[in-house]
Amino acid sequence: MSTKYTSIMDVKNHVGEEVTIGAWVANKSGKGKIAFLQLRDGTAFFQAVAFKPNFLEKFGEEEGLNKFNIIKHLNQETAVLVKGIVKEDERSKFGYELDVTDIEIVGESNDYPITPKEHGTDFLMDHRHLWLRSRKQMAIMQIRNAIIYASYEFFDRNGFIKFDSPILSGNAAEDSTELFETDYFGTPAFLSQSGQLYLEAGAMALGRVFDFGPVFRAEKSKTRRHLTEFWMMDAEYPFVSHDESLDLQEAYVKALIQGVLDRAPHALEVLERDTDLLKKYVAEPFKRISYDEVIDLLQEHENDEEAEYEHIERGDDFGSPHETWISNYFGVPTFVVNYPASFKAFYMKPVPGNEERVLCADLLAPEGYGEIIGGSAREESYEKLLAKIEENGLNPDDYAFYLDLRKYGSVPHAGFGLGLERMVTFVAGTKHIREAIPFPRMLHRIEP
Repeated sequence: MSTKYTSIMDVKNHVGEEVTIGAWVANKSGKGKIAFLQLRDGTAFFQAVAFKPNFLEKFGEEEGLNKFNIIKHLNQETAVLVKGIVKEDERSKFGYELDVTDIEIVGESNDYPITPKEHGTDFLMDHRHLWLRSRKQMAIMQIRNAIIYASYEFFDRNGFIKFDSPILSGNAAEDSTELFETDYFGTPAFLSQSGQLYLEAGAMALGRVFDFGPVFRAEKSKTRRHLTEFWMMDAEYPFVSHDESLDLQEAYVKALIQGVLDRAPHALEVLERDTDLLKKYVAEPFKRISYDEVIDLLQEHENDEEAEYEHIERGDDFGSPHETWISNYFGVPTFVVNYPASFKAFYMKPVPGNEERVLCADLLAPEGYGEIIGGSAREESYEKLLAKIEENGLNPDDYAFYLDLRKYGSVPHAGFGLGLERMVTFVAGTKHIREAIPFPRMLHRIEP
C-alpha cells in the first residue's frame, strides 16, 4: 500500500482521487454488504464506507471476503491504513466521505476502556492519555494550539523578542505562601509562579519581550478555574504607560480569538461554540471600569434576582461570583482597573495622587469565565520599590537583582500575564479548566 498519506482535513483537496489515510478507528457500524468506519487522524474525524461487492470484484471472492470481514470486525482504536476514493457527501457534517478500496491493519487494539457510552469524570481523568483521542478533547487541543500559534504571531508582529525565564528560583514573584519548594543542593528553591521578575530584566536589555512556559502554584483549590501547574504567557515592555499597556492587551486577546476563528473553525464547530459571540468580542471595544465603580455596581445590584453573589465591602477582593456578574453585566471582556494596593503585588505602581490604589488591571472574560489576564504598571523607583518590599515583610536581599534594575537606567514600564488554560476554556466554551491542558495537575491529581 502507498506510503504517501493524506490527512483527513486535507481530503477536500482530493475529491475524486484515490488517497491513503493513516488513522485510528473511532467507531464502526453497518450490516450485510456495507460497513461504516469513523476514522480519526488528529486533524479531524471522517467516515469511510466499504461495500462488499466492490471488494469481491477487486480482489476475488476469497481475498475480497477476507478484507471485508477485517473491516467488519475492527476494534475501536485499531490503527489502520485505509485507501479509498474521496467523495463529497452533503449528509456528512464533514462534507466528505471515503469509498474504501483497500485496508491494512497497522496496530491492534483490544478491550479499549473508553467505549462509546457515558463515563464519569474520574474514570475519564484516570484514562486521560486515552481520553485525549475523543472528538471533543481533540477539538480543545486544536484550539489550544491555535491560541499558542496566534500568540507567537502577535508578539512577533508587534516587535517582541522571546525571552526565557527560569523555572527554578530562590524567591517568589509575589508575596505568597502557596509555593512548591524543593531542595537545590542544600538551598531552598521554588518552582516559578511567574517569569515576570526575570522578564523585566529582559525588557531593560532587549525592549519588548515575552515568555511562555509552565508555572506552578500550590493553591489548595478545587474550583473549575484552578490548576496547580499551568502555562502562562507573560509580556513586559519599557517606555509605556498603563493605558497603552491596556490597549496592547486588548489587541492581544482579540488576536487570539481571531486566530482560533481563522485556524480552528472545525474545532469550534465540534464544540458547538457560539462563534457569533466570539466575533462580537473581536469587533466591539472592551469595557474599562475602576475597582471602586465596580464595588458601587455590585452593592447597587446585590438584591437583584440574577445577582448570585455575597455582599462585598470596599477594600475586599472579588470572588468568582462577583467576577461572573461583572463580566455578564457588560457582555464583553472587561478590564477592572486600579485595585486596592492592600491585596495586590508589591511591585505595582500606585495611582498618581492615590497611594491606596495601584495602576493594575484584571481582564474578566464574559459568560462566567472570569479573569484571564492580570497586568500592571511596574514601580520604577528604587527607593519606593525597596520600601514596598520591606513593607510586605520580604527580604530585600532576595530581590537584589530586581532592585538593581531600578539603579541602572530605570524607566516606566508595564506588563501582563495571560493564563493559557483559562483562555482556552473561554474560547472553547468548556466548563472546566482541566480539559484545557493535556495532562492536568490539580489538588488531588498528579497522574497520569
